[in-house]
Amino acid sequence: MIVRMAPRTCTPDEAVALLSAEDTLGLGLGPGNPDAFLTALGRRTDWRSLTVGGALLLGYYDVFARPTTHYRCGFFGPAERILLAGGADVELVPGGFRQFAPILARFAPRVMAVQAAPGRDGEVNLSLHLGATRPELLAAGRDPDRLLVVELNPNLPRTSGLPPEYRNTLPLELVDVVVEADGPPYALAESAPDEVDVAIAEIAASFVTEGATLQTGIGAVPSMVATRLAERPGGHYGVHSEMFTDGLMHLHQAGKVDNASKGVFDGHSVTTFALGSPELYAWLDGNEDVAFLPVDVVNDPTVIGRNRSLVSINGALSVDLYGQVVADHIDGRQVSGVGGHEDFVAGTELRLDDHSLICLRSTVTVGGELRSRIVPLLPQGSIVSTPRHHLGVVVTEYGAADVVGMTVRERARALAEIAHPDFRAELRAAAETLGRR
Repeated sequence: MIVRMAPRTCTPDEAVALLSAEDTLGLGLGPGNPDAFLTALGRRTDWRSLTVGGALLLGYYDVFARPTTHYRCGFFGPAERILLAGGADVELVPGGFRQFAPILARFAPRVMAVQAAPGRDGEVNLSLHLGATRPELLAAGRDPDRLLVVELNPNLPRTSGLPPEYRNTLPLELVDVVVEADGPPYALAESAPDEVDVAIAEIAASFVTEGATLQTGIGAVPSMVATRLAERPGGHYGVHSEMFTDGLMHLHQAGKVDNASKGVFDGHSVTTFALGSPELYAWLDGNEDVAFLPVDVVNDPTVIGRNRSLVSINGALSVDLYGQVVADHIDGRQVSGVGGHEDFVAGTELRLDDHSLICLRSTVTVGGELRSRIVPLLPQGSIVSTPRHHLGVVVTEYGAADVVGMTVRERARALAEIAHPDFRAELRAAAETLGRR
């Protein structure tokens, strides 16, 4: 019989010293990452080979810039792009957010590390990120040959799950090492919208009907959609969103969300991680209206599709006239990752009252040249995030093209009409050449 001992409490540097000079480390998505522990990793200088699996770092940590660190990343953010540009060994592991759990299990790092809030009844609370890591955290804690490090921070909000089936906690008895921290949680500033963002958001909001269920992501447009919905008549909305944001909080605070008749998880807004302002984190603390569930539940298209009148709002970098969407990699550069994009696009396509909105500005300026984001055909080497057969509605500042059920040429014509006026003639001509072979 294995007798569990109380976890060892130590400083970040003492915890880092428990790793071997050649070791493997597993992390979750940014809001779950232990800041003090990762900072201490950079103060250690005897690494021979440290392989880290994770995604979306929320800070620049020196250890990742070392030539002895090999970072296997599931989703790029600003930190990953900066590290890669500086010559760090950062490589994408392709996979949607829902695939992170089996990818992490296959990697099977010896050390798992996470940040958490103090919990109740011998547990720690996983706070801002449940995601895909809980099974591997539990596995590491149960394995005497592995190490489970929990950075415990009382400044993190204590969030809610839906027990007994869905818990966002870990038993303290499984934790090997507790690192005490007291830094503020990472705060994401809201993007300031401009007139283009406002125009796109107005069009996107028009697809949201009374009692609809919402999925919104990061950025100015989703935030503006939530703001518009909070200000206008209507309500009784539900929330089923991979990411919980300030915009969704404001919608709750405006009395517009009751989750009364979504069809799945009624009575609760469901999410798998949160990222935003200190106000958001304070509002989430002890708030049982918002439930943090595993990503393989939140992002399951069959679960998503059970929601009533779901409106999913995602962004894109480019769309071609066939309806192929580029959202995470362009011009030979990895910008972000698949995340939950594909899951929510697929989850909205089986019901007539659901809408998947792909929102993007009509143009981008590259090297002083104005380019259309709607193109006749994606360039060779493009990485498609959403295939044409999953495309629902494309929104630019010039309108919306609902291409569901359209022929190849009909959708191409519709997409050309919402492009920037300077490029429409070229796109209209290209549209007429499609679908004839």
